[in-house]
This record gives sequence, C-alpha cells and structure tokens, in this order.
Amino acid sequence: MSKILLSKMATRAPKGLSKEETKEKTSKILDQLSELQNLMYAENQHALLIIIQGMDGSGKDGLIKDVFTSMNPQGINVKSWKAPTPDEAAHDFLWRIHHHTPTKGMIQIHNRSHYEDVIITRVHRWINAQTASERFAAINHFESLLSNANTTILKFYLHISHTEQLERLNERMSAPEKMWKYNENDLKESALWDTYMKYYNEAFQKCNQIPWHIIPSDQNWYKNYIVAKTILDTLINFKMKFPGLKK
Repeated sequence: MSKILLSKMATRAPKGLSKEETKEKTSKILDQLSELQNLMYAENQHALLIIIQGMDGSGKDGLIKDVFTSMNPQGINVKSWKAPTPDEAAHDFLWRIHHHTPTKGMIQIHNRSHYEDVIITRVHRWINAQTASERFAAINHFESLLSNANTTILKFYLHISHTEQLERLNERMSAPEKMWKYNENDLKESALWDTYMKYYNEAFQKCNQIPWHIIPSDQNWYKNYIVAKTILDTLINFKMKFPGLKK
C-alpha cells in the first residue's frame, strides 16, 4: 500500500463528473445493495464491519442515512462511539469494541471507532508514543482476528478540506435544522486540524493490513457514490447464494 498523505489527496470529485448522472448511479446501486443485503442475511455466512472515520462535519451521520436506510434494518446495526464510560475505561481499549462486532449475516456500522483511541488521544497527549505503538499492534491483531472469523472489514475515512469543515461548522450555528449538532468544542478541535492530520496519517501507515478507503467528501453526492460502490463490489465478491430448504 502506498503511503497516505491526506494533504496530497483530493477532497472533491474529479472535474467534469456529472452530479446528476452520479446520483442516478448511486440510486441504482442502493437498489442492488438492498437485494444483496437480503441475500447476505439469508445466507448467514458472511459478516461485514464498516468503519467510518472523519473529522467533525465530514458527513458521517449523513452517509449512514443516505446509503444504508434503503436496506432491511433487521440486517444492520449502527454503533456511534463516544468517550468511554467509566466501566469501559476500566477495561482495555478494545473491550467495548468487540461487543459490537457483527455476527454472520449482519452488517455492523461503526460511526467513529477504535481509531479514536490512537488519534484524539495523541492530539490531546492523553497517551504517549509507546502506548500508541502498543495500540497499533493490538488493532492489527484485532482486525486480523475478525478477518480470520470471516468478517470483512471496510475502513472509510471521509476526507474533507479544512475550509469545507469550517463552513459546515458555522452552518450549525445559523441553520435551524442543524443547530442540534452544534458543540461548543467543535471549533476548538478544528483549530487542531494539522495535528489531527498528522496522527491520522500515522494511523493509516501503522494499521494498513486492511486497507483504508480515503473518500473525497466535500460533496456529499460523490461521497455517497464512492462508499456505496465500494460496499456493492464487496458484497458481489462474496459470491453468495440463497440457501435451499432445510432438511
């Protein structure tokens, strides 16, 4: 895998790409995903863990709404990760994560993930480099364990520009339908942008046995298309079949 440097990677769709045509393609993909997810649930042989990382305002919630609500909710679980509870913090950092990995036939979505424990913790110096190194190794072992148990992992980083992030955060203070998302710490964290990028780049390099998908996310229509297409290709590659009558 080539080295990922977010500063060198696009945050927008390729020039000349038609927004309307892309949205039409996405709509057709969502129809296919609905059918394939039903097949996956019936076959009960594969598990899919989808990790969604990104800075505040990168569109994690919107992506989940736009791409996954076309599927049968019986076959999908969504877990949004926040700061650990006292009970969670009393265990190793992966303890709480393992409780929310998918069973066969299921798609599990993690809105943020165990990668917060090697990114925000570094940004705020809650852990040192040695602890981070140990956690990188633990993450690689953990993801390998899941893979060996026939769980496929897709890791998405929603890549927006700092300018786009600031516009979206400011919208939360002015648009009534978005005010509920406002957090007074958002702009403080945004001021640490370069430090976040440094530690994201490090995490991508240290935990790349399962590759990261860096998704240009300044335009939601393009972000939705790329993520949906990646999931579609993954489910097709499962080569699934409906089970026959039980005997």
